[in-house]
Amino acid sequence: MEQVRAQSAYDCDVLVIGGGIVGLSTAYAITRAAPGTHVTVLEKEPGPARHQTGRNSGVIHSGIYYRPGSLKARYAVRGAAEMVKFCAEYDIAHAVTGKLIVATDRAELPRLHALVQRGRENGIPVRELGAAQIAEYEPDVRGLAAIHVGTTGVCDYTGVARRLAEASGADIRYGARVVRVDRRPHLGVAALTARGDVVRGRVLVNCAGLYCDEVARLTGDDPGVRIVPFRGEYYDLARPELVRGLVYPVPDPAFPFLGVHLTRGIDGSVHVGPNAVPALAREGYGWGTVRPRELGATLGWPGSWRIARRHWRYGAGELRRSLSKTAFTRAVRRLLPAVTEDDLVPAAAGVRAQAVLRDGTLVDDFLIREGARAVHVLNAPSPAATASLPIGREVARRALAVLGG
Repeated sequence: MEQVRAQSAYDCDVLVIGGGIVGLSTAYAITRAAPGTHVTVLEKEPGPARHQTGRNSGVIHSGIYYRPGSLKARYAVRGAAEMVKFCAEYDIAHAVTGKLIVATDRAELPRLHALVQRGRENGIPVRELGAAQIAEYEPDVRGLAAIHVGTTGVCDYTGVARRLAEASGADIRYGARVVRVDRRPHLGVAALTARGDVVRGRVLVNCAGLYCDEVARLTGDDPGVRIVPFRGEYYDLARPELVRGLVYPVPDPAFPFLGVHLTRGIDGSVHVGPNAVPALAREGYGWGTVRPRELGATLGWPGSWRIARRHWRYGAGELRRSLSKTAFTRAVRRLLPAVTEDDLVPAAAGVRAQAVLRDGTLVDDFLIREGARAVHVLNAPSPAATASLPIGREVARRALAVLGG
Protein backbone atom coordinates (compact mmCIF):
# COMPACT_ATOMS: atom_id res chain seq x y z
CA MET A 1 0.00 0.00 0.00
CA GLU A 2 1.11 3.50 -0.66
CA GLN A 3 2.24 5.21 2.50
CA VAL A 4 0.51 8.20 4.09
CA ARG A 5 2.48 11.10 2.73
CA ALA A 6 2.62 14.79 3.38
CA GLN A 7 -0.34 16.82 4.58
CA SER A 8 -1.19 17.92 1.03
CA ALA A 9 -1.77 14.28 0.04
CA TYR A 10 -4.80 13.78 2.31
CA ASP A 11 -8.03 12.96 0.52
CA CYS A 12 -10.18 13.94 3.51
CA ASP A 13 -10.05 15.03 7.13
CA VAL A 14 -12.21 12.20 8.51
CA LEU A 15 -12.49 8.81 6.86
CA VAL A 16 -15.61 6.88 7.93
CA ILE A 17 -15.82 3.15 7.23
CA GLY A 18 -19.45 2.00 7.08
CA GLY A 19 -22.50 3.50 5.39
CA GLY A 20 -25.17 2.37 7.80
CA ILE A 21 -27.20 4.82 9.84
CA VAL A 22 -24.49 5.28 12.51
CA GLY A 23 -21.71 6.00 10.01
CA LEU A 24 -23.89 8.40 8.04
CA SER A 25 -25.12 10.11 11.22
CA THR A 26 -21.50 10.58 12.23
CA ALA A 27 -20.66 12.18 8.87
CA TYR A 28 -23.73 14.43 9.22
CA ALA A 29 -22.76 15.44 12.77
CA ILE A 30 -19.15 16.22 11.81
CA THR A 31 -20.11 18.57 8.98
CA ARG A 32 -22.73 20.24 11.19
CA ALA A 33 -20.33 20.76 14.09
CA ALA A 34 -17.33 21.78 11.97
CA PRO A 35 -18.40 23.18 8.59
CA GLY A 36 -15.69 22.79 6.01
CA THR A 37 -14.44 19.49 7.44
CA HIS A 38 -14.02 17.07 4.54
CA VAL A 39 -15.57 13.66 5.28
CA THR A 40 -15.35 10.57 3.09
CA VAL A 41 -17.53 7.51 3.78
CA LEU A 42 -16.50 4.11 2.40
CA GLU A 43 -19.36 1.58 2.15
CA LYS A 44 -18.83 -1.86 0.68
CA GLU A 45 -22.42 -2.24 -0.57
CA PRO A 46 -23.84 -0.47 -3.65
CA GLY A 47 -26.07 1.71 -1.45
CA PRO A 48 -26.65 2.73 2.16
CA ALA A 49 -28.35 0.83 4.99
CA ARG A 50 -28.15 -2.66 3.46
CA HIS A 51 -27.66 -4.57 6.72
CA GLN A 52 -28.67 -3.77 10.32
CA THR A 53 -30.18 -0.38 9.42
CA GLY A 54 -32.41 -1.68 6.65
CA ARG A 55 -33.24 -5.09 8.14
CA ASN A 56 -34.94 -4.35 11.45
CA SER A 57 -38.47 -3.74 12.73
CA GLY A 58 -38.32 -0.02 11.94
CA VAL A 59 -39.19 0.83 15.54
CA ILE A 60 -38.36 4.16 17.16
CA HIS A 61 -37.66 2.83 20.65
CA SER A 62 -38.71 4.82 23.70
CA GLY A 63 -35.73 3.82 25.86
CA ILE A 64 -37.77 2.07 28.55
CA TYR A 65 -35.69 -1.13 28.60
CA TYR A 66 -32.28 0.31 29.26
CA ARG A 67 -30.37 0.78 32.51
CA PRO A 68 -30.80 4.35 33.80
CA GLY A 69 -27.69 6.40 33.11
CA SER A 70 -26.41 4.06 30.38
CA LEU A 71 -25.63 5.34 26.90
CA LYS A 72 -28.53 3.28 25.56
CA ALA A 73 -30.99 4.88 27.98
CA ARG A 74 -29.76 8.45 27.46
CA TYR A 75 -29.31 8.22 23.71
CA ALA A 76 -32.52 6.28 23.01
CA VAL A 77 -34.74 8.69 24.95
CA ARG A 78 -33.08 11.70 23.34
CA GLY A 79 -32.75 10.00 19.98
CA ALA A 80 -36.42 8.99 19.76
CA ALA A 81 -37.55 12.61 20.03
CA GLU A 82 -34.87 13.75 17.59
CA MET A 83 -35.70 11.00 15.10
CA VAL A 84 -39.37 12.01 15.00
CA LYS A 85 -38.33 15.63 14.47
CA PHE A 86 -35.81 14.67 11.75
CA CYS A 87 -38.40 12.59 9.90
CA ALA A 88 -40.94 15.41 10.09
CA GLU A 89 -38.41 18.00 8.89
CA TYR A 90 -37.29 15.93 5.90
CA ASP A 91 -40.70 14.41 5.07
CA ILE A 92 -39.62 10.83 5.85
CA ALA A 93 -42.41 8.33 6.54
CA HIS A 94 -42.94 7.89 10.29
CA ALA A 95 -45.65 7.57 12.94
CA VAL A 96 -45.74 7.78 16.73
CA THR A 97 -47.97 4.81 17.49
CA GLY A 98 -47.23 3.91 21.11
CA LYS A 99 -46.76 0.30 22.13
CA LEU A 100 -47.94 -2.28 24.62
CA ILE A 101 -45.62 -4.47 26.67
CA VAL A 102 -47.78 -7.41 27.75
CA ALA A 103 -47.32 -9.94 30.55
CA THR A 104 -48.90 -13.29 29.66
CA ASP A 105 -47.67 -15.25 32.70
CA ARG A 106 -47.72 -14.44 36.41
CA ALA A 107 -43.95 -14.90 36.61
CA GLU A 108 -43.60 -11.90 34.25
CA LEU A 109 -45.55 -9.48 36.46
CA PRO A 110 -42.58 -8.46 38.67
CA ARG A 111 -40.50 -7.81 35.54
CA LEU A 112 -43.33 -5.74 34.08
CA HIS A 113 -43.49 -3.66 37.25
CA ALA A 114 -39.70 -3.22 37.14
CA LEU A 115 -40.05 -1.85 33.60
CA VAL A 116 -42.56 0.71 34.86
CA GLN A 117 -40.02 1.87 37.43
CA ARG A 118 -37.20 1.89 34.89
CA GLY A 119 -39.32 3.89 32.46
CA ARG A 120 -40.04 6.50 35.09
CA GLU A 121 -36.35 6.70 36.02
CA ASN A 122 -35.58 7.30 32.35
CA GLY A 123 -38.21 10.04 32.14
CA ILE A 124 -40.62 8.04 29.96
CA PRO A 125 -44.37 8.34 30.61
CA VAL A 126 -46.04 4.94 30.96
CA ARG A 127 -49.58 3.84 31.71
CA GLU A 128 -50.23 0.62 33.64
CA LEU A 129 -53.09 -1.50 32.33
CA GLY A 130 -55.11 -4.37 33.75
CA ALA A 131 -56.17 -7.33 31.63
CA ALA A 132 -59.48 -5.72 30.60
CA GLN A 133 -57.81 -2.43 29.60
CA ILE A 134 -55.52 -4.06 27.04
CA ALA A 135 -58.46 -4.21 24.61
CA GLU A 136 -58.63 -0.39 24.57
CA TYR A 137 -55.45 -0.45 22.50
CA GLU A 138 -55.38 -3.95 21.03
CA PRO A 139 -58.73 -5.80 20.96
CA ASP A 140 -57.20 -9.10 19.81
CA VAL A 141 -54.26 -9.17 22.26
CA ARG A 142 -54.57 -11.10 25.52
CA GLY A 143 -52.54 -10.78 28.73
CA LEU A 144 -52.67 -10.54 32.51
CA ALA A 145 -51.41 -6.95 32.57
CA ALA A 146 -49.60 -4.51 30.33
CA ILE A 147 -48.00 -1.10 30.13
CA HIS A 148 -48.57 1.43 27.38
CA VAL A 149 -45.58 3.48 26.24
CA GLY A 150 -46.79 6.43 24.21
CA THR A 151 -43.47 7.68 22.80
CA THR A 152 -42.67 4.58 20.73
CA GLY A 153 -43.10 4.84 16.96
CA VAL A 154 -42.00 3.53 13.58
CA CYS A 155 -40.15 5.05 10.65
CA ASP A 156 -38.30 4.35 7.42
CA TYR A 157 -34.71 4.04 8.61
CA THR A 158 -33.40 3.44 5.11
CA GLY A 159 -34.97 6.76 4.13
CA VAL A 160 -33.34 8.39 7.14
CA ALA A 161 -29.94 6.99 6.14
CA ARG A 162 -30.31 8.29 2.59
CA ARG A 163 -31.25 11.76 3.84
CA LEU A 164 -28.31 11.82 6.28
CA ALA A 165 -25.99 10.92 3.40
CA GLU A 166 -27.35 13.75 1.25
CA ALA A 167 -27.47 16.36 4.02
CA SER A 168 -23.99 15.57 5.30
CA GLY A 169 -22.28 16.82 2.17
CA ALA A 170 -19.79 13.97 2.62
CA ASP A 171 -18.11 12.14 -0.24
CA ILE A 172 -19.99 8.81 -0.10
CA ARG A 173 -18.27 6.01 -2.00
CA TYR A 174 -20.29 2.84 -2.48
CA GLY A 175 -18.85 -0.49 -3.56
CA ALA A 176 -15.72 0.39 -1.57
CA ARG A 177 -14.86 -2.56 0.67
CA VAL A 178 -11.83 -1.84 2.85
CA VAL A 179 -9.30 -4.67 2.84
CA ARG A 180 -6.32 -3.00 4.52
CA VAL A 181 -5.60 0.00 6.72
CA ASP A 182 -2.20 1.66 7.12
CA ARG A 183 -2.05 3.92 10.18
CA ARG A 184 0.72 6.34 11.04
CA PRO A 185 -0.08 7.78 14.49
CA HIS A 186 1.66 11.09 13.79
CA LEU A 187 0.20 11.49 10.30
CA GLY A 188 -3.10 9.71 9.70
CA VAL A 189 -4.57 6.66 8.04
CA ALA A 190 -4.82 5.21 4.55
CA ALA A 191 -7.44 2.64 3.56
CA LEU A 192 -7.04 0.30 0.61
CA THR A 193 -10.28 -0.91 -1.01
CA ALA A 194 -10.89 -4.16 -2.86
CA ARG A 195 -10.95 -2.15 -6.10
CA GLY A 196 -7.41 -0.98 -5.48
CA ASP A 197 -8.22 2.59 -4.48
CA VAL A 198 -6.31 4.23 -1.63
CA VAL A 199 -8.08 6.87 0.47
CA ARG A 200 -6.05 8.91 2.97
CA GLY A 201 -7.46 10.74 5.95
CA ARG A 202 -6.26 12.40 9.12
CA VAL A 203 -8.66 10.42 11.35
CA LEU A 204 -10.44 7.10 10.85
CA VAL A 205 -13.94 6.41 12.21
CA ASN A 206 -14.93 2.75 12.27
CA CYS A 207 -18.71 2.26 11.93
CA ALA A 208 -18.45 -1.08 10.14
CA GLY A 209 -21.22 -2.79 12.11
CA LEU A 210 -20.96 -6.55 11.58
CA TYR A 211 -17.26 -6.13 10.73
CA CYS A 212 -16.30 -3.42 13.23
CA ASP A 213 -14.00 -5.69 15.25
CA GLU A 214 -12.18 -6.77 12.07
CA VAL A 215 -11.72 -3.16 10.97
CA ALA A 216 -10.33 -2.31 14.42
CA ARG A 217 -7.78 -5.07 14.03
CA LEU A 218 -6.92 -3.91 10.50
CA THR A 219 -6.19 -0.51 12.04
CA GLY A 220 -3.87 -2.13 14.59
CA ASP A 221 -6.13 -1.77 17.64
CA ASP A 222 -7.27 -4.66 19.83
CA PRO A 223 -11.07 -4.30 20.10
CA GLY A 224 -11.23 -6.53 23.17
CA VAL A 225 -14.49 -7.98 21.86
CA ARG A 226 -15.63 -10.25 19.05
CA ILE A 227 -18.74 -9.66 16.99
CA VAL A 228 -20.93 -12.74 17.25
CA PRO A 229 -23.77 -12.54 14.69
CA PHE A 230 -27.30 -13.48 15.72
CA ARG A 231 -29.94 -13.83 13.03
CA GLY A 232 -33.43 -12.54 13.67
CA GLU A 233 -36.10 -14.19 11.54
CA TYR A 234 -39.37 -12.44 10.68
CA TYR A 235 -42.79 -13.25 9.31
CA ASP A 236 -45.42 -10.92 7.89
CA LEU A 237 -48.94 -11.23 9.29
CA ALA A 238 -51.41 -12.16 6.57
CA ARG A 239 -54.23 -10.59 8.61
CA PRO A 240 -52.70 -7.23 9.61
CA GLU A 241 -56.07 -6.06 10.96
CA LEU A 242 -55.38 -8.19 14.07
CA VAL A 243 -52.79 -5.66 15.27
CA ARG A 244 -53.26 -1.90 15.53
CA GLY A 245 -49.79 -0.82 16.64
CA LEU A 246 -46.81 -2.38 18.44
CA VAL A 247 -47.10 -5.30 20.87
CA TYR A 248 -44.14 -6.70 22.83
CA PRO A 249 -43.68 -9.46 25.40
CA VAL A 250 -41.96 -8.75 28.71
CA PRO A 251 -38.24 -9.23 27.94
CA ASP A 252 -35.88 -11.42 29.91
CA PRO A 253 -33.34 -9.03 31.50
CA ALA A 254 -30.59 -11.64 31.11
CA PHE A 255 -30.58 -11.12 27.33
CA PRO A 256 -30.32 -8.11 25.02
CA PHE A 257 -33.07 -9.55 22.80
CA LEU A 258 -36.65 -8.32 23.23
CA GLY A 259 -38.44 -11.48 22.14
CA VAL A 260 -40.92 -12.10 19.33
CA HIS A 261 -43.08 -9.00 18.93
CA LEU A 262 -45.69 -7.53 16.58
CA THR A 263 -44.95 -4.32 14.70
CA ARG A 264 -47.29 -2.44 12.39
CA GLY A 265 -44.95 -0.72 9.96
CA ILE A 266 -45.35 2.57 8.16
CA ASP A 267 -46.70 0.70 5.12
CA GLY A 268 -49.51 -0.87 7.16
CA SER A 269 -48.06 -4.37 7.14
CA VAL A 270 -47.44 -6.17 10.43
CA HIS A 271 -44.05 -7.79 11.06
CA VAL A 272 -43.80 -10.68 13.50
CA GLY A 273 -40.44 -11.45 15.12
CA PRO A 274 -37.57 -11.60 15.46
CA ASN A 275 -36.21 -14.64 17.22
CA ALA A 276 -32.45 -14.83 17.87
CA VAL A 277 -30.35 -17.71 16.55
CA PRO A 278 -26.61 -17.93 15.83
CA ALA A 279 -25.82 -16.96 12.23
CA LEU A 280 -23.28 -19.06 10.35
CA ALA A 281 -21.85 -15.95 8.68
CA ARG A 282 -21.77 -12.28 9.57
CA GLU A 283 -24.26 -11.68 6.80
CA GLY A 284 -25.93 -15.06 7.30
CA TYR A 285 -29.56 -14.22 6.56
CA GLY A 286 -30.50 -17.90 6.23
CA TRP A 287 -29.26 -21.32 7.35
CA GLY A 288 -27.89 -21.87 3.84
CA THR A 289 -25.35 -19.04 4.12
CA VAL A 290 -22.15 -20.36 5.67
CA ARG A 291 -18.77 -18.62 5.53
CA PRO A 292 -16.18 -20.97 7.04
CA ARG A 293 -13.66 -18.25 7.91
CA GLU A 294 -16.27 -16.15 9.74
CA LEU A 295 -17.82 -19.17 11.44
CA GLY A 296 -14.35 -20.30 12.48
CA ALA A 297 -13.67 -16.88 14.00
CA THR A 298 -16.89 -17.11 16.03
CA LEU A 299 -16.15 -20.67 17.19
CA GLY A 300 -12.56 -19.73 17.98
CA TRP A 301 -13.63 -16.98 20.39
CA PRO A 302 -13.80 -18.32 23.98
CA GLY A 303 -16.79 -16.11 24.72
CA SER A 304 -18.92 -17.94 22.15
CA TRP A 305 -18.60 -21.25 24.01
CA ARG A 306 -19.24 -19.59 27.34
CA ILE A 307 -22.48 -18.10 25.97
CA ALA A 308 -23.51 -21.54 24.74
CA ARG A 309 -22.83 -23.20 28.11
CA ARG A 310 -24.51 -20.44 30.10
CA HIS A 311 -27.62 -19.98 27.96
CA TRP A 312 -28.16 -23.30 26.21
CA ARG A 313 -31.78 -23.62 27.34
CA TYR A 314 -32.67 -20.20 25.95
CA GLY A 315 -30.75 -20.95 22.77
CA ALA A 316 -32.49 -24.29 22.30
CA GLY A 317 -35.87 -22.56 22.46
CA GLU A 318 -34.83 -19.97 19.88
CA LEU A 319 -33.45 -22.70 17.62
CA ARG A 320 -36.69 -24.66 17.90
CA ARG A 321 -38.69 -21.59 16.85
CA SER A 322 -36.35 -21.10 13.90
CA LEU A 323 -36.73 -24.64 12.63
CA SER A 324 -40.42 -25.11 13.48
CA LYS A 325 -43.10 -22.72 12.26
CA THR A 326 -45.47 -24.43 14.71
CA ALA A 327 -43.20 -23.50 17.63
CA PHE A 328 -42.87 -19.93 16.34
CA THR A 329 -46.65 -19.64 16.00
CA ARG A 330 -47.09 -20.92 19.54
CA ALA A 331 -44.85 -18.10 20.81
CA VAL A 332 -46.91 -15.51 18.92
CA ARG A 333 -50.19 -16.98 20.18
CA ARG A 334 -49.22 -16.13 23.75
CA LEU A 335 -49.86 -12.51 22.77
CA LEU A 336 -52.26 -12.92 19.88
CA PRO A 337 -54.37 -16.08 20.32
CA ALA A 338 -56.16 -15.72 16.97
CA VAL A 339 -52.97 -16.31 14.96
CA THR A 340 -52.63 -19.51 12.95
CA GLU A 341 -49.64 -20.92 11.08
CA ASP A 342 -51.26 -19.88 7.80
CA ASP A 343 -51.28 -16.26 9.02
CA LEU A 344 -47.46 -16.15 9.09
CA VAL A 345 -45.74 -15.46 5.77
CA PRO A 346 -41.90 -15.68 5.72
CA ALA A 347 -40.16 -12.30 5.41
CA ALA A 348 -36.58 -11.03 5.16
CA ALA A 349 -34.32 -11.75 8.12
CA GLY A 350 -31.82 -9.47 9.84
CA VAL A 351 -28.53 -10.08 11.62
CA ARG A 352 -27.60 -8.39 14.90
CA ALA A 353 -23.93 -7.50 15.40
CA GLN A 354 -23.54 -8.43 19.07
CA ALA A 355 -20.22 -7.70 20.76
CA VAL A 356 -19.13 -10.47 23.15
CA LEU A 357 -16.32 -10.30 25.68
CA ARG A 358 -13.80 -13.11 26.06
CA ASP A 359 -15.58 -14.30 29.23
CA GLY A 360 -18.87 -14.71 27.37
CA THR A 361 -20.49 -11.49 28.56
CA LEU A 362 -22.84 -9.97 25.99
CA VAL A 363 -21.89 -6.29 25.85
CA ASP A 364 -25.07 -4.56 27.00
CA ASP A 365 -24.38 -0.91 26.26
CA PHE A 366 -23.16 0.96 23.22
CA LEU A 367 -19.37 0.67 23.08
CA ILE A 368 -17.14 3.35 21.56
CA ARG A 369 -13.36 3.12 21.91
CA GLU A 370 -10.48 5.21 20.66
CA GLY A 371 -7.08 4.37 19.29
CA ALA A 372 -4.36 6.49 17.78
CA ARG A 373 -5.98 8.52 14.98
CA ALA A 374 -9.08 6.31 15.23
CA VAL A 375 -12.52 6.05 16.83
CA HIS A 376 -14.20 2.63 16.82
CA VAL A 377 -17.92 1.97 17.33
CA LEU A 378 -17.73 -1.62 18.60
CA ASN A 379 -21.26 -2.32 19.83
CA ALA A 380 -24.23 -0.56 18.26
CA PRO A 381 -27.12 -3.00 17.88
CA SER A 382 -30.73 -2.04 18.66
CA PRO A 383 -31.65 0.67 19.65
CA ALA A 384 -28.80 2.20 17.64
CA ALA A 385 -31.04 3.26 14.77
CA THR A 386 -33.29 5.12 17.22
CA ALA A 387 -30.25 6.61 18.94
CA SER A 388 -28.25 7.25 15.77
CA LEU A 389 -28.35 11.06 15.91
CA PRO A 390 -26.93 11.29 19.48
CA ILE A 391 -24.47 8.47 18.76
CA GLY A 392 -23.31 10.30 15.66
CA ARG A 393 -22.73 13.48 17.64
CA GLU A 394 -20.68 11.64 20.27
CA VAL A 395 -18.52 9.88 17.69
CA ALA A 396 -18.13 13.17 15.81
CA ARG A 397 -17.05 14.92 19.01
CA ARG A 398 -14.34 12.34 19.58
CA ALA A 399 -13.17 12.38 15.96
CA LEU A 400 -12.97 16.18 15.90
CA ALA A 401 -11.03 16.14 19.17
CA VAL A 402 -8.48 13.83 17.57
CA LEU A 403 -8.44 16.00 14.45
CA GLY A 404 -7.78 19.11 16.50
CA GLY A 405 -5.22 17.45 18.76
